Amino acid sequence: MVTNEPRAREQATLGGGCFWCLEAVYTELAGVERVVSGYAGGQIADPSYEAVCSGTTGHAEVVQITYDPATIAFQDLLDVFFTIHDPTTPNRQGHDVGSQYRSAIFTHSPEQRATAEATVARLTEERLWDDPIVTEIVPLTKFYAAEAYHQDYFENNPGQPYCQVVVAPKVAKSRKVFFRKLKAGVA
Repeated sequence: MVTNEPRAREQATLGGGCFWCLEAVYTELAGVERVVSGYAGGQIADPSYEAVCSGTTGHAEVVQITYDPATIAFQDLLDVFFTIHDPTTPNRQGHDVGSQYRSAIFTHSPEQRATAEATVARLTEERLWDDPIVTEIVPLTKFYAAEAYHQDYFENNPGQPYCQVVVAPKVAKSRKVFFRKLKAGVA
């Protein structure tokens, strides 16, 4: 029997430094339908970019990914996550410093939490990094979309120096490592 019922979609919310980097990488993956840059994990409602950058709101820059779990698994999203950022540097990714750049997985379900914890345990056992993983794993309480100019930032601003120096190398690395998981037509 064939049905036309839409397949269930899931969401993942991840913070690993500047949201422009994460958004640019996840947008290219097959099964990822939408990536929204935003903020999570803070104490105030509807924060602005300037407030988050001040480090006083407690929010992290994150991406919220809507995906088809029949095409790409949450584990796949985590594999990409732990490849494109350094999960061992508290409140820092490269030259981006502050709690808004912390490594964080904001879980949407107990299953996501279990998968994230198992992934961190496995990576810790594999000793891929000299320093311990500091990625926080906490339930998502609220997600706030970032301002419109932050959405699709890399796509809309490829010549911007930060995009050329920081974002583009992460996109290139992801394409090389996860080329079998890319959407058709992504080079």
